[in-house]
Amino acid sequence: MKIVVAYSGGLDTSIILTWLKEKYDAEIIAFCADIGQEEELKGLDKKALKTGASKCYIDDLTEEFASDFIYPMIRANALYENQYFLGTSIARPLIAKRQVEIARLEKADAVAHGATGKGNDQVRFELTFAALAPDLKIIAPWRDWEFKGRTDLINYAKSKGIAVPVSVKKPYSTDRNLLHISFESGILEDPWVEPPADMFKLSVSPEKAPNKPQVVELDFVEGNCVAVDGKKLSPANVLRTLNKLGGKHGIGRVDLVENRFVGMKSRGVYETPGGAILHFAHRQIETLTLDREVMHLRDSLIPRYSELVYYGFWFAPEREFLQAAVEESQKYVTGTVRLKLYKGNLIVAGRKSPLSLYNPDVATMEADQGAYNQADATGFIRLNALRLRTRSNVLARRKKK
Repeated sequence: MKIVVAYSGGLDTSIILTWLKEKYDAEIIAFCADIGQEEELKGLDKKALKTGASKCYIDDLTEEFASDFIYPMIRANALYENQYFLGTSIARPLIAKRQVEIARLEKADAVAHGATGKGNDQVRFELTFAALAPDLKIIAPWRDWEFKGRTDLINYAKSKGIAVPVSVKKPYSTDRNLLHISFESGILEDPWVEPPADMFKLSVSPEKAPNKPQVVELDFVEGNCVAVDGKKLSPANVLRTLNKLGGKHGIGRVDLVENRFVGMKSRGVYETPGGAILHFAHRQIETLTLDREVMHLRDSLIPRYSELVYYGFWFAPEREFLQAAVEESQKYVTGTVRLKLYKGNLIVAGRKSPLSLYNPDVATMEADQGAYNQADATGFIRLNALRLRTRSNVLARRKKK
């Protein structure tokens, strides 16, 4: 039997390699998607081979991640429960997609992941497997093995000589990629407890951010950020650049209690500096370029779109259907946004577009030179008020009876 494992080198997947090899007497192929973890990838291949893998793939998917997954989601203004930038959610379908490709290449019988039986990731991985490779066997160790929690895993790792980057004293879990880093479990499970200051990796606290704002300009073409401060960049490099700028000014920290797909609430802490800037700037250029009814209709779809990403339905027909509508809405979302970054805040300093629908000749409070006849508003208001007057008269008659 041959199994391809989604491998990160963290606590869970480090143990999974050894455990799977022992339980299934199988050949284990480790696969790690490089989607912006940076220093976390150092020595990962050696560690995988040492803990049970016969081969380890580390594939650089950062540009694909940015252009084909993050950017479409930014164009949709996706934000789960109005707070979460979906950094972990959007990474899973890409990882699972490449995992399937490696399984085909290696002629593997099964794929495995390290997601727990209580979390969202198990659903995201397995829905993608179902969409792309329904014939492959899926192994989810957390739903099968004897370990009850992370303390058990830490003890097992010690017994097998497996080095893991956590301890019983500091057992919170992290997930990092180009879009964000997340923190959950352990000491963060009490939503009343403030996250420790030394936990954060991508950003300084707003209190320690520079005392002077920094101005940054973002150029958009059809909903995509293509340049920062006039310098053309690939999608991945846009995010790298904005992560540094945002992190320097304490942008993009989110601490929330969210509703998991499996039914429970969980507390997550996130750093998404570049994503927060992109999301905010994209909305600003849309205010100039999107037709009112298109914007309002698209906005009504944001909660549903965000749920589909969060739940793991990236490769589902309904997400693709919504994405097609999003793409239609973005044809004229082109222009430049100027922002000030200051102590965790994003402040608009200007916006412009060659396709702007804002007409100062119409909007002006001064004489508008015939562009708008204010007297026309009388009939407009009377027609819109007709149903209100009718209802009021009916209610008045009822009161008299």
